[in-house]
Formats: sequence, C-alpha cells, structure tokens
Amino acid sequence: MSEFNPPIDDIAFLLNEVFNLPQQWADNPILAERVDADTAAAMLAECAKLSREMIAPGSRESDEQGCTYSEGKVITTESHKAAYQAVSEGGWGGLTGNPEFGAMGMPKALTVHCEEMFASADLAFSLLPMLTAGACFALDEHGSDELKQKYLAKMYSGEWSGSMCLTEPHAGSDLGIIRSKAEPLGDDSYAISGTKIFITCGEHDLSGNIIHLVLAKLPDAPAGPKGISLFLVPKILDDGTANSLSCGSIEHKMGIKASPTCVMNFDGATGYLVGEKNRGLMAMFTMMNYERVGVGIQGIGPAERSYQCASQYARERLQGRRKGVSPEQAESILVHPDVRRMLLTMRAFTEASRCFTTYAANLLDITKFSDDEQAKQQAAEQVALLTPIVKSFCTDRGLEACLLGQQVLGGHGYVREWGQEQLVRDVRITQIYEGTNGIQAMDLLGRKVVPNQGASVTTLLEEAQQFANSAELSASMKTDLVNACNSLQQCTQYIVAQGQPELIGAVAVYYQDLIGYVIFAYLWAKMSAAASSDSELHRNKRIVAEFYYSNLLPRIASLQQQIMADHSAIMSMDSAAF
Repeated sequence: MSEFNPPIDDIAFLLNEVFNLPQQWADNPILAERVDADTAAAMLAECAKLSREMIAPGSRESDEQGCTYSEGKVITTESHKAAYQAVSEGGWGGLTGNPEFGAMGMPKALTVHCEEMFASADLAFSLLPMLTAGACFALDEHGSDELKQKYLAKMYSGEWSGSMCLTEPHAGSDLGIIRSKAEPLGDDSYAISGTKIFITCGEHDLSGNIIHLVLAKLPDAPAGPKGISLFLVPKILDDGTANSLSCGSIEHKMGIKASPTCVMNFDGATGYLVGEKNRGLMAMFTMMNYERVGVGIQGIGPAERSYQCASQYARERLQGRRKGVSPEQAESILVHPDVRRMLLTMRAFTEASRCFTTYAANLLDITKFSDDEQAKQQAAEQVALLTPIVKSFCTDRGLEACLLGQQVLGGHGYVREWGQEQLVRDVRITQIYEGTNGIQAMDLLGRKVVPNQGASVTTLLEEAQQFANSAELSASMKTDLVNACNSLQQCTQYIVAQGQPELIGAVAVYYQDLIGYVIFAYLWAKMSAAASSDSELHRNKRIVAEFYYSNLLPRIASLQQQIMADHSAIMSMDSAAF
C-alpha cells in the first residue's frame, strides 16, 4: 500500500477561503468558546499525523490478516489494536459529542475532515469510531438522563464502543417486518430476543464493553414500522457479568476484511428503552442519518488515497513517447492525455465531494448551534434533502475514482503491491450499507422532492443561481451553471407533474446523479471564485474546475434524456422471465 499524505492544504482552503468557517464559529456564542482557526489547524495537523503515521501503515497488513472468529469471540489485528488505543487516548471518539459528558462538542464541518482522514488511512478501521459516535449521538438525543450518565462518557472516551443492530435475516431495508422481541421485565428493563445480521463491530476485542442499539418490538406493538422500539443492550452488565447475547459468526467479505461484520444473537438479553415506546425507528434514524453522512465521507477517503497513489505512479512511470518529440527516450505517462483525463476526473470528484460534505456538515452545525429558529428550520430542510445525496453520490463517485486510480496503474493496479485493488474492494461497500444507493435515490425523490413539489430543490437552485449572478466567474462557467440549474428544475417539475410511483422508481437513480452533478457544479464555482490568487493551489483549483465543467458536467444532458424517456419497458417483462 502506498503512503498516505493527508490533504491538509485542501481542507484549509475549504474551511478558511471557500466557507470562511472560523468567522462563523466566532459569531456563534457556543462555538466561539470551543474552536477558532488556530484550534482547528492544530486539530487537523494532529489528526493528519495520527492517520499518516499510526493508522495508514497497518492498513494492508490488516486487510491480509482480517478478523478471526472462534467460539463467539472475534480477534482483531494488532495494527487495529494499536490504532484504536491511539485514537481513544487522543479523545478522537468524542469530537462532536456532548461536552457535558467529556466530549469536545466540535462543529461537524471541522470533524468531517478527521473522519475522512481516518477513512483514507484505513476504511475498515474507521468504521468503529464512526459507529460509536453515531450511537452516542442517538443516545444523547433520545436517551434518558440515567442512560446518558451511565454510558456516554465511556463511549466518548473509547473505553466502550457502540453498534447499531437493525437488519435481520428476512428483513433488510424493510424494518417494519422485524421479528426481534422485547419483553418487559417488571422494572425499567426488557428481555431482548432475536437475530441480527450484518452488524458492523458487533463483537470485537478493542473495547471493554460494546453498547448495542437494537430495534425490537414490544408484545402489544402495532404492526409495521410504527411498532418498533429502540433498546440499549450492553455486552457486559453493570455487575460485570456477560449479557445474554453472542456473536454467531462473522461474514467473509469482499473488502473491509479487518472490520468484523457479525451475526448477533440476543437470547433474552437485558436491555433498556431509548426514547418512546413504538417510536424507535425515529430515534434510530437519528443515528442512521448521522452514519449516512459518514458513509458519504467514506467514499471520499479511499478516493483520495487512490488519487495520491495514481498520481505518484504516473509521475514516475516511464512508458510511451510523444510523436516527434522524444523518439529515443520513454517519458512519464503524464504525457498521455488519457492518463491526465483519469487523474483530473479523480481529482474533480474527490475535491468536490470534500467540499460537499463540508457544505452539508455546516448546515448540520446550523441546526445544532444556531439561535435563529428560522435559520435552523431552513438548514434542517436542506439537510433532509442533501443527506441521501451525500451518501450515494459521494460513494458512487468514490468507486469511480478508485477504479480510475487502478486503471492508471494498469497491471500494477490489479496486484497487491500498490494497494489500488484493496481500495476498490473496500470502497465498494459504501454503496451498499446504510441503505443501498438505489434506496437513497428513492428516498430522495419519493420522500424529499415530490411530497413538497420540489420546494427544497428550488431553494437550493436559487442559492446556486444567486451565486452565479454575483460571484466573479468566467462568462462560460456562469452560463453553464445557470443552464445546469435550469435542467435540474425542468426535470424536477416534470417528475412532480407526473406524480407516478413507478416513474419515481424508474428515474430515481438518474435524478440522484443529476442533482449530484449540479451540486458539484455549484461547489466548483464556489471553489473557483475563492481561488483568485496566483498561488499553485489556486491555479490548480481553477484548472480542475474548468475540467469539471468541460468534461464531467455534460453528463447531465444524457441524464435529463433518461429521466424524460419512455420507461414502460421496465415493468413490461413477466417476473418469470427474469
């Protein structure tokens, strides 16, 4: 696996020049006491060092060794043990958590970059801190004071870790048909029984206790999703004895092999209600939406590392000659336009994705820290729209980037030495878990766009068009951005006017890609406008922005045609014919 050099300069460019976040933090009474530009820079530098020196060097070894399972116990790799200890000792698990319980309470727009660096260094390792942070978020939002006092501090510190247990053998995304049961025990506890599958870090040897958030149904629960409750089920009980739960096996996976994906059996395990009875799905979505943004960030991490590897290889690999220029001596493959096309595509997607997660995370910060109720409401509406796009579009483009990185290396990308094949295998899962990207697309269109007649999309487009009209942009970029916004608006209005469920299902993925490309165009315009100096970083930003507009944004034309095409063939074939 190649070395990893965290993109600190690019992150600083986003924080300080594109979004001017230190000023926003200074203007907020809560954040002004917690973070400023110097604090942010120091935190990012320390995270970069940890990612580069402690986590990244062990990623290949951990992938080759994987986890081992024996008699209900999971043994992780030595590299992950050392990395987890370093992350816990540094307090990195409590970056955004509630300071009342020992966490730092940092803004999400800062901490997304720490999450990305961990994902670049070792995607498999990054899952556990992310899951624990999400579990803490849900517990802090919905748990009783007693539960928060008992569990949050130790979870923030890394002494204990967290998992979320949703999927069952017969119930994937259709959680309304889960069979796990919760029987009241007469006090404030419940006996939880059922089997959950695909549980990331459901069992491991990295923390002293594992706090499971489990979906189950009470005896008198209504049918369907409205009958689901959420329970906290610790691996180890207060008296130090083992709870009645076990890991039945771990999955043998294509990638993220050093992260245990477990079958978890709950056999009358003691659990505690989190939130209200029969409203567990709402409480769990607090964690799931947090994780969906996190998974979007996971798409960026491997893409960044793949680009760094591919660009290094391209600079050093001598192969081919320019006709009439150097007939005797081979040159770097960077003389080939096709190699540059691949590298620029990787860079355009990765840097725009990083900008997108910063943008979305800042909206999350507004919903959490602002004292302006109208601003909080508007930000919450935009977060609802953007969350499935962050998860799906960033991971789709992340895989595309990693495949291009592998392609740049040719045969060397297909073998182990450079690590590209591992990045491809690892990033592939990000399109699948936390709701497949097709499900994200249907959620986006069927629940976020059509029900409000596209109002949230209109708000986003008005912001982008206002920026296009006011910013210092080239005439062509300004025109292309406005035209892209118009194309998205036309497609949105077309789908809303049709209002047919089958149409929504047929075009949802096309629409999700369309809005993703338009958002990236808006963000590349913002980055281009901010990159106004003659520095190398700014010059390169403007070049990549021009490449995005000329080579990648045109994809929206075919997406618009696909959305407005005749889709009758999709449902015409008999099921038996498949």
